[in-house]
Amino acid sequence: MKHFVAKDSIVRQIWGSGDTILLIFAGASAEFALNKAVDWLYFTGRLPADPLKRLFSTVSYARQIVFSTYDEAMHAIDKISSIHKGVEEQRGQQIPDWAYRDVLYMLMDYSIRSFELLERKLSTQEKEEVFNVFYRMGSRMAIKALPTTFEDWQVMRTTALEENLIKGDFTIDLYKQYRKHLGWVRYMILKQSQILLLPTKVNQLLGLGKSIFAVLMLKLYKLSRLIRVKTILKNALLPAAYKKEIMALDSYKR
Repeated sequence: MKHFVAKDSIVRQIWGSGDTILLIFAGASAEFALNKAVDWLYFTGRLPADPLKRLFSTVSYARQIVFSTYDEAMHAIDKISSIHKGVEEQRGQQIPDWAYRDVLYMLMDYSIRSFELLERKLSTQEKEEVFNVFYRMGSRMAIKALPTTFEDWQVMRTTALEENLIKGDFTIDLYKQYRKHLGWVRYMILKQSQILLLPTKVNQLLGLGKSIFAVLMLKLYKLSRLIRVKTILKNALLPAAYKKEIMALDSYKR
């Protein structure tokens, strides 16, 4: 049976860990808030009403595709395209091509950044594997002007960060919603995670800066995995509404 991502691919290892997925979520939550096209996510009202569910669904779709057979992955990608087309019809406008590319770029980037932050540095070949998987997703969605090589993507990613992000009213409101839905302690942990994870440009726009506490928090979390109290720690930190769903992220076979 043909799979969309080979069973021995580093991409399955990255997306087979709940820890890395939570960091990918943290990165995406920052960039969604800054993206100039975030008004599209506000159009349906679902993002401000429940930002955790909306953002987690984006990450969950990507994860589902990574672990699907080829045909199942094609069906899932086509479903994503159909959902977006429905929103475009409701609004009477088209989502800009660069906005589609930006979401794809952030999934690529935070896949790499999250794994490297928690595990080890990836080789150039492994990074190219990550790029290839999301490039194939974007191609199936008929996203225009995609980079065709990992090197081209690096250049275009840097350009997109400079041109397509802005801190505005939506940014401020969305972070207020994060705090409301997460609670103060979890919200603080989210921001500390973002300090360690985000590209410099994103960090600067959000005004997060540097934090010794963030570094210590990362060391504590890595230690918790060694002494096998990670599950207890996660249970204490995760929002109750999403606890079962997030704890199940480690259940996929690699």
